Amino acid sequence: MQKKKYNISVEATLEVIGGKWKCVILCHLTHGKKRTSELKRLMPNITQKMLTQQLRELEEDGVIDRIVYNQIPPKVEYQLSEYGKSLEHILNSLCTWGETHIVKVYGDKSEVLEESILNN
Repeated sequence: MQKKKYNISVEATLEVIGGKWKCVILCHLTHGKKRTSELKRLMPNITQKMLTQQLRELEEDGVIDRIVYNQIPPKVEYQLSEYGKSLEHILNSLCTWGETHIVKVYGDKSEVLEESILNN
């Protein structure tokens, strides 16, 4: 396997958590284990196909763990891995910056920010 070259280290970060949905998934997982259906309910605008793809990529990168329970019907949960927990500070900073940005651009954040445990 050929080693990848980066121009700046943030490229490596964005390769793992970049895109529209990965940070959102990770933020939800900072609040504990979630089943796929729970994540889908928390993110109604993501397609099932995209959610599955993003979860697989995050798992491949070692940022989340997929827990399969041996029962009928099958049960699968996702949680941040120990490695993924190292992103919590970054995710919190992104949320804080986003909230500041919303207030700057829109004024009243309550008019554009959904009610969510993540927005308290």
